[in-house]
Amino acid sequence: MLTNARNGAGTSASDVITHAFVSLNTTGSFPLSMGVYSAVLGFFVPSGGGKWLLEAPYVMQAANELKVHLGWAVMVYNAAEALPNLINPFWMLPLVGILGLKARDIVGFSFLQLLVHLPVVLFLLWALAFTLTYHPPVVPG
Repeated sequence: MLTNARNGAGTSASDVITHAFVSLNTTGSFPLSMGVYSAVLGFFVPSGGGKWLLEAPYVMQAANELKVHLGWAVMVYNAAEALPNLINPFWMLPLVGILGLKARDIVGFSFLQLLVHLPVVLFLLWALAFTLTYHPPVVPG
């Protein structure tokens, strides 16, 4: 828990990260920024979606504050998270064992795939994020 200097109240790390995303982005730049963030983080912390449990609160809060469609915010995050799998894909493990190859024999090909697909995927995520209009979440009450 971080301490807020103005009133001494506790501020969570999630609130700090949310504020950073909101202050650095606009509605138009959020999908691209979130895609890059997710791809970079996915390279260093690979997961099958498990890290979403930790990141969902601030990603969704930032999307909500920027009035980005919440469904697209999730899809941008998930699609971009899969991009680092092009560098070190799971299919590489059995292929290396079956064919007697070394990882360095395949990584050049997979890195080239990342270079080709990264701009295409990020552009499509950015463009498609504008196809749905924002609707605020329904608060039960």
